[in-house]
Order: sequence, then C-alpha cells, then structure tokens
Amino acid sequence: MTVYLVGLAALCLASLLAATLSDRYRLLGAALVGVAGSLAALVGAGRVLLTGHPVALHTGAVLPLTGVDLSLDPLGALFVAVTAVVGLAALCYSVGYGAHATPGRTATAMLPAFLATLLLVPAAASVATFLIAWELMALTSLLALLGEHRQGPAIRDAAQWYAAMTHIGAAAILLGLVLLATQVGSQSFAAIDAHHRQVPAPLASVAFVLVLVGFASKAGAVPFHVWLPRAHPEAPSPVSALMSGAMVNLGVYGIVRVGEGLLGGGELWWWLVVVALGIASAFFGALHAAASSDIKRLLAYSTVDNMGLILIGVGAAGALAADGQRFLAALVLLAALFHLVNHALFKGSLFLGAGALQHATGTRDLDHLGGLARRMPATAVLFGIGALSISALPGLNGFASEWLLLEGLLHGFTSHSAITEAALLAGVAALAVTGGLTATAFVKALGVGFLGMPRTERASEAHEVGPSMLAGTALLAAGCVVVGIVPGIALPILDHAVSSALAGGPPRALRSGIGLDLASLSGAVDPALVVVGLLGALVVARGALLLVPRSAELRRPRRAAAWGCGGDTQVPRSEITATSFAEPLQRVFADVLRPDHDLEVTHAAESRYVPEAITFRQRLDDATERAFYQPVITAVAGWGRLARRVPNGSVHRYLAFGFVALVLVLVVLA
Repeated sequence: MTVYLVGLAALCLASLLAATLSDRYRLLGAALVGVAGSLAALVGAGRVLLTGHPVALHTGAVLPLTGVDLSLDPLGALFVAVTAVVGLAALCYSVGYGAHATPGRTATAMLPAFLATLLLVPAAASVATFLIAWELMALTSLLALLGEHRQGPAIRDAAQWYAAMTHIGAAAILLGLVLLATQVGSQSFAAIDAHHRQVPAPLASVAFVLVLVGFASKAGAVPFHVWLPRAHPEAPSPVSALMSGAMVNLGVYGIVRVGEGLLGGGELWWWLVVVALGIASAFFGALHAAASSDIKRLLAYSTVDNMGLILIGVGAAGALAADGQRFLAALVLLAALFHLVNHALFKGSLFLGAGALQHATGTRDLDHLGGLARRMPATAVLFGIGALSISALPGLNGFASEWLLLEGLLHGFTSHSAITEAALLAGVAALAVTGGLTATAFVKALGVGFLGMPRTERASEAHEVGPSMLAGTALLAAGCVVVGIVPGIALPILDHAVSSALAGGPPRALRSGIGLDLASLSGAVDPALVVVGLLGALVVARGALLLVPRSAELRRPRRAAAWGCGGDTQVPRSEITATSFAEPLQRVFADVLRPDHDLEVTHAAESRYVPEAITFRQRLDDATERAFYQPVITAVAGWGRLARRVPNGSVHRYLAFGFVALVLVLVVLA
C-alpha cells in the first residue's frame, strides 16, 4: 500500500508543478513526476496481482467523521494497473502534444490530477470514500475536458452533456449504496459483503438497479452513452485516451464490485439486464462507428461497442454463477476482464494516434485526409496496429480476448436454464455482427485516412509528430502485439482478479502457458504459432515467386497510382471518401441511423436546366438522443420559460404563493 500511496502523492505533486512552474518547464516537469507516480502505482498494484494478497489502510485524519478506507484487492489492483499503463502513455504523449497545443496551467494540471483520481476509485473500501473519489474523478475529468474550451462552443456543449450525465449517474450510485449501508448498519464494503444476506431481496434489487444505472452511464452503455460521443472527440487527445482507456472501465468495475462482491451475485434477472444492455451497446456503437467520418467520433462509438462486449461477458458470468455454473462463470468473467485490458491498450493507442493526425492536419474529418502513410509512416504503423487489434486480427490482443469470450459463451450452452442459454445465444450473435461492423469501420479509417492521395492541402503538407508523442503511442501498441502473441502472460493476474470478484474461489479456467488452453474443456489456440505459420507462408510464397521463371515483359517494373484501379488519371476528387464508403451501410440500417440529407443544386445563370454546383450535406444524429433526451430537454426548457414568468415583481403574487404553501402544509399535517 505504501508504494501505491507514494504514486498517488507523486501525481498530486505533478499537478501542483504543472500549475506553478514556468511555461518552459511545466510540461516536462509534470510529465516526469507523473510518470514516476504512475510507475509506483503500477508496482503497488502489480504486487497485489502477483501475490493475490490484498492490502488495506484506514485513517481518520482526512475525514474526521467517517475516515478514509482504502483496500486494494486483486480485482481493484487490475483496474489500477490498467489505468497506470494508459496513464504512462498519456503523460509521455502530453509533452509533445502540449508543446504544440500550448494548454493553460489549469489544463496541464488536470491531466495528472485526473489520473490520480482514476487510480483512487478502485481502492476505495467504504461508501463515503468511494463517493468522494468518484466525485473527484468527475470534477477533474470535467476540468480536463474543458482544457481547450476556447477552440469552440462544441467543447462547452460536450462538457454540459458530460456534467449532466455524470451527476445523474452519481446520484443513482449514491442512493443505491446508501440503501445498502443503511440496511446493514455500516458503510464499510467489507461489512456490507459479510452481511448482504440481511438485505431483503426487493431492496437489494432496487439498490442494484440504481447502481447499474449509475455505473452503466459511466461505462457508456446504451441508452446512457449520449455524453461519450460528444466528450471524447472534443477532449484533448491525452484526456481522450484516459477517458476511453481507463475511466469507462470503472463503470464495469462498479457493476462487478457491487453485484458480485457486495451483493454476493444476486438474482438471475439482474445479469440478464446487464447482458441486454451489452447487446444494445455493442450493436449500436459498432453501427455508428462504421457510419462516422469524424475519426475521434468513430473511436468514441467503438468504445460503446467494446464496452457492450465486456458487459455481455460480465452479465453472462453473473447469470451462469446464478445458475450454479461457477467454472463457466469464471471463464466468461476472465474473458470479459481480458477484453477490458486489451481495449485499454488498443483504444488508448488509437486515440493517441488520432490526436497525432489532428495535430498534423488540423482536422478530424476522414473525408479531408488521405495519403498520410507516406507522410506519417510511424503514426500509420502504430494506428494500424491498434486498428487491426480492435478488428480481432489473429496475432494481436483483440483476437485473443474475443476468441476467449466466444468460447466461454458457446460452452455456456450446457447451462440448464433456457433463459440463460437464450441470452448467451444473443451474445454470440452480437459478437459476430459487431465483429463485421468493427472491421468495416477500421478498414474505412485506415484506407481513407492513410492510403490513396491527399484530399486537402493540409493533408499533403502533413509531417510526422515528435518523438514523445510517438513513444506514448508505441507503448500501448507494443502491448497490443506482446499480449496478442503470448496472451498466457496475462492469465495469472486475471485469475487472481476473477477469484477476488467471484466469492468461493472457483477453479482456474485456463491452463498455464503462452497460449490459451481451456481447462477441462475442449478449446485451445496458440497465437504465437499462428503468427509463425503466417510469416512462414509469406516467406515460402516469396521464395516461390523468385524461383519461377518470368518473361522479359513481366520483369519490367510497372508503376501505377495506389487505389487507381489501373487508371493513369487518378485525382483526389475521384477517390472514395469515408462518407461514400459508409453509404451502403447507412441504406441498410437507415431505420436505426436515420441520417438527415440535404441536397442543394445551384443552376447556371443561362439556364435552370444546367447545374452549376451541387452540394450534398449529411448529418448523422444519435437516435437515442433524439428519441429519449431531446423531448426531456424540450419539456424542461418549457418549464423554465414558464417559471421565468412567475417572479414578475408583484408583492401580491408572492404573498399568494406563500398563502398557498401554508395551506398545503396545514393540510398535509392535518
């Protein structure tokens, strides 16, 4: 615990240095101290993960009435370790990013402060400590989001949505945890866990639904996700990486901690609701990601998609545990946590790569990019690794966790509960459909953004970003490759986290090794052998081509434009764009996406039958926002306009209000 606390203190010091040092030293000084703090937190969490022994601390010096309770068990340590790794990359990246964007002192100070609160939440061991840490995380993330608020009203609009949704979620979490603490008679998580059977089943269900709403909103689950595609694109890129790679994970942590930990597993229908949220989030997020042309908005919606897959795993694990299938529950939960770790790696690298593109070209619109593979080769390689990882290409980490999740769901069909089997089948279908949509989205991002010819002058003049930005992105991309080739290295720490989450110590779900081998079940894959086989096949194919005799005509090299379809007159305007790439998909899913089209035709002065210019505009709004939130906003605005008419300055009206209120009080008391 001491090393972990030193890490938190170092991050607080980094925030102080960023606010007080001169402009020449504050970026580098804050980053160096912040990196040291992240490493210390990683070491402290790693020790708990490797040994499986929790560490705890209680002090009354900070909060005299309730005290501060911290306890780092393997489940919480896993989230601390993941957050620390993403934080290391974001802090390293922020040196080069800040030198270009020149953020203010508050914006610079908020990055390490935000990271410190993210590391604090999983260690909170009482209701008061948890809620304080949660609110600090919400406040620092909001201030970090507003770091570039001078660049336009979109950032302020995103911050308003984020602030509203996060505080609604916090209120729901507060009510749920207070119900449990009141019923048990203690706010300690350990006491609630030990006496959760004293909580009546209806009250436990109400508490779980409340905390599920709060934590699902933080995880970006549909329909509570509306803040996410607004906030993540507008935040500074290091903050976006922390939000998508670390903060949304804490929503999953809260569901597992309360549902499996404090409430001991609960009812079957709880977890079926979680599965339903996951399926809706996975499909909705993948579909919007495939249709988006803003690269950071695309990544934000893919976060909704991947959080949906993780929630499918968490819900399926809870349902299997409720059916008595504890071994399968452990396997599926391990797969969900494994995908959470992998999502942090590839999504963090993708957001940092997208920030590099915006830094070099001044835009996030894929329709205005192109040809960046030659001008930014290192960024192209790193972004490509993240894109192939999230598309579940064998040999990268996304494939390992999605394969494991698929195997767990398929083996769960041996459950004796028909409703659980139906939920698992729906989860398998969602995994298959979203896999294809995700591949479509990132083929579009890579092909349109990096290949072909530049579509704008800024894209043609783009240059590679600095070494610190590349180093931060490369750290996470390297994790995608290492974990993808030898996924077995993550199994020991994941086993300890699963054992901590599921009471009763279920048996190990996977055998030790560098690959993935299901214990007591049929199913194994070794990505290292797959990679070696693919490389060997490429070498053999290349050798065969060299040995085959060719005519003089075939030996003569030919040059042609990339993506030119054999033509010699290819121009940027004739290349496919992100909008046109996604147009067939939008037609198929028009009832879900509901795009708004605007076609404007300007005719020549000589004749109205001859068009001089044709302008096409398309806007793709969020269907849930339009259907559920806009009516509420309109109603609240109407009540606000009505309320502004009430205080007109008339003393008679105010006395009448007081009289009516007094009569109502007397009637109630009578």
